[in-house]
Amino acid sequence: MQVLSGLNELTSLPAGTALSIGNFDGLHRGHRLILQTCRRLVGAGGKVAVVTFEPHPLTVLRPELAPPRLTPPSLKETILQRAGVDYLVVLPPEPEVLNLTAEAFWAMLRDQVRPAYLVEGEEFNFGKGRGGTIHKLREWARGTAVKLEVVKAVEVALTDLSVVRISSTLVRYLLAFGRVRDAAICLGRAYVLEGKVVEGYRRGRQIGMPTANLDCGDQLVPADGVYVGRCEIEARMYPAAVSIGRMPTFGENKRQIEAHLIGFDGDLYGRTIQLDMIDWIRDQMKFPSIDQLKTRMARDLQWTAERASFDPSTQIAAL
Repeated sequence: MQVLSGLNELTSLPAGTALSIGNFDGLHRGHRLILQTCRRLVGAGGKVAVVTFEPHPLTVLRPELAPPRLTPPSLKETILQRAGVDYLVVLPPEPEVLNLTAEAFWAMLRDQVRPAYLVEGEEFNFGKGRGGTIHKLREWARGTAVKLEVVKAVEVALTDLSVVRISSTLVRYLLAFGRVRDAAICLGRAYVLEGKVVEGYRRGRQIGMPTANLDCGDQLVPADGVYVGRCEIEARMYPAAVSIGRMPTFGENKRQIEAHLIGFDGDLYGRTIQLDMIDWIRDQMKFPSIDQLKTRMARDLQWTAERASFDPSTQIAAL
């Protein structure tokens, strides 16, 4: 996959691609359907291009409203490449981009980029002030060489059997309540936390259960609790008991993301690792003693070892 940057490189795309524009944060099943539609339309020999914004435009326009990130840039690139995308064009939230009206953006696509297909979801908006809608695109594309394909939202049944339309907003909502299994159903894969291993309080090491402490930057971290996870290190997958919270048994502490990798023995400081978030185990709890905490942690590790190979995204299929 070739990664391009800015409007100038957008206009350098080869004509005749199947093109989709959006934030693609999370790359959930709805996004995947858009990409699959792009590939189907151009066939095996055609080219698929994605135009995305990095970071989210609201980080400049309305920082207080900017949604927390679901997918770090490196992970987004990896997933897009695996999905068969040939070109990724990254548009920075600079005045040249943010001040483009929907009409001007469309004219640039039609006359300079010249895709064969423009593939978008039903709720797609674009241009300054989100002035471009899917209805306007239909009008503008009519009679041109650009064929507009509108992909319907994907619906899934969650673990409580409620049927929902997948969106990045929904995934954020589910993660905010620790519902990582439901988030995985929407994503089509486990939610991945990516972070650099940093120095922590070393309390896990003191009680015989050393942990990797992650700094996940601006990525959305699920609700406080203990989770089943897994982590791949040097081509080997390790079950990971993941604790998110303030370690209430030890008093007031800053929020931590700690992962104990079962069976791993080594130094991860300074490395960037990825945690697949598989299942919820329990809330954070304040234990009367360290011994009681260790007893409960042993149960958490047993549950983690048993569940780490589970694929939460396949529990209930897309409808």
